[in-house]
Amino acid sequence: MKRESRLLLNNALEGLVLSIEAFNRPSGRGRLWAVLSALNHSLEQLLKAAIVDRGGTILDLRSPHTITLEACIGKCLSDAKLKCLGEGQAIVLRTVMGLRGASEHHLLALSESELYTHTQAGVTLFGDVLSVVFGTRLADLIPARVLPVSVEPPTDILALIGHRYEYIKTLLRPGTRRRTEAKSALRALAVMEGAVEGVSVQPSESTLDKFARKVSDGEPWETLFPGVASLSLDTEGSGLTFNVRISKTEGLPIRVVKAEEVGADGVTAVVLKRVNELGYYTLGLIALAERLGATPPRVLELIRFLDLQSDPEYFKEFRVQSARHKLYSQKALQRLRKAMSQVDIDAVWEHARGRGPRPTLSASA
Repeated sequence: MKRESRLLLNNALEGLVLSIEAFNRPSGRGRLWAVLSALNHSLEQLLKAAIVDRGGTILDLRSPHTITLEACIGKCLSDAKLKCLGEGQAIVLRTVMGLRGASEHHLLALSESELYTHTQAGVTLFGDVLSVVFGTRLADLIPARVLPVSVEPPTDILALIGHRYEYIKTLLRPGTRRRTEAKSALRALAVMEGAVEGVSVQPSESTLDKFARKVSDGEPWETLFPGVASLSLDTEGSGLTFNVRISKTEGLPIRVVKAEEVGADGVTAVVLKRVNELGYYTLGLIALAERLGATPPRVLELIRFLDLQSDPEYFKEFRVQSARHKLYSQKALQRLRKAMSQVDIDAVWEHARGRGPRPTLSASA
């Protein structure tokens, strides 16, 4: 193992132990922030150790700092040489990152079961990456007495969220004067929803107010947070070897069809309306590049290679007075991630420069 990678891994282990220690301590003062902050730091250091060990770079050429956790996720998810993450693990990482940000910078409310689920999922992810990249068991590196973080783990994430949603409803009843607490709890669900869509964002106050109104109006949580509703919780083992993995299940078999397809082979149509297009096309080129762990010029050439700008599901150009804004959807981000596992982005770049043959997409991903 490279020396830099070993030192980063040691930092990661120290952060993980601190997170578990904070979770298990009897005092609740500062506990939520301490658990999430140490866990976020631990997972970032782990991914950086993995990237360095596999010959990648964690230096940000545009600043004196190393790359962000989001950029680490992009590299470990999409770079064929560095890949050590799956989509479910990326959801765990982005959720932890978003919750940590909310707990540090504003207000966040998590139930004990929610905090457990995110913490144990982070510990499980740590162990999985440690095994895949370094061939080491987590139980061999830290004392066995440290690893368990709960004696009553939840096994159904949908039941967990449903129970939490009912609690939020009680906070929003007329006359309770607990709207701020309700929004703090809704913030956690909104962060998870963003993580499922592939981004780590903090919901605005207006967004949380909108969610609160819909909760009060009786809207089911599955329609308010459809991404969260697509998740499942996979648990295995017990005690020291208990693992929690969050995965995304398949949704309803619905797809957007072209007008000429309607009526063919049993295809029927429903009307879809995008009320807020700036809420659908949310990513500029630089934001895409950061999430993919690649440079903006190379990402642009991959966009051109895939011809994404011709498809309104992926791209739209907006004009605000004399300014032009080229924005991409979350679907574009997902399509680009998949493409980076099917084709070498450097080969796409070289072909665009006239220095190589046109690459082809593999069918492996």
